Amino acid sequence: MTDKPPIERLLGVMAKLRDPDNGCPWDREQTWKSLLEHTLEEAYEVAAAIETDQPASEVANELGDLLFQVVFYSQIAAEEDKFTFNDVVIRLSDKLERRHPHVFGD
Repeated sequence: MTDKPPIERLLGVMAKLRDPDNGCPWDREQTWKSLLEHTLEEAYEVAAAIETDQPASEVANELGDLLFQVVFYSQIAAEEDKFTFNDVVIRLSDKLERRHPHVFGD
């Protein structure tokens, strides 16, 4: 375990999985395109857990798997100097505030 905030821990785990020298061979060879089918599968697993009234802990597990896909894409992008996970979070926050002026103001 670690004292890091959970999201920092997750990002560190992903970076280690993709490490060119000591990472996981399968994770290192993945690309945005190779991850597509896994991302869709994870989204369907979230939907299935909700539709079949699985316990909240199972829904949380499935949402974690889906979040991992976002982290995975972001790690690949960071390695290619395209964007980072933080960029994704910033863009999402900006979009949500922009789409809800009745909550956040103009």
